[in-house]
Amino acid sequence: MNLRITFLFALLLMVSIPAFAGFPVERRVAVETTTELSADDNADELVSPAAYALDSQMTALLLWVFLWPFAAHRWYLKSPIGWNILFILTFGGLGIWAIVDLIDIITGNYPGL
Repeated sequence: MNLRITFLFALLLMVSIPAFAGFPVERRVAVETTTELSADDNADELVSPAAYALDSQMTALLLWVFLWPFAAHRWYLKSPIGWNILFILTFGGLGIWAIVDLIDIITGNYPGL
């Protein structure tokens, strides 16, 4: 009886997991723009989008250097959860996937940067 329940559960997982991964996910970035500055606002406190992108890229690079086996850079850049778990289980695609991620982070082509 337990064997049947186990096989039924495994079959249910195999059928349901591809259904969740079968639809495209669009990434949207909310950008706030302000047109007026009051006299109380300091120009030093404003951060340009280029500076934010460079900071995000540097953070992702440091996470890759120190924690790449745990896919920390992928979690930080909001990659899909299933791909992150697969990255961890395959040890970064035996290192190949990790090297591709490193190149994408350095060049700024990684989705989420």
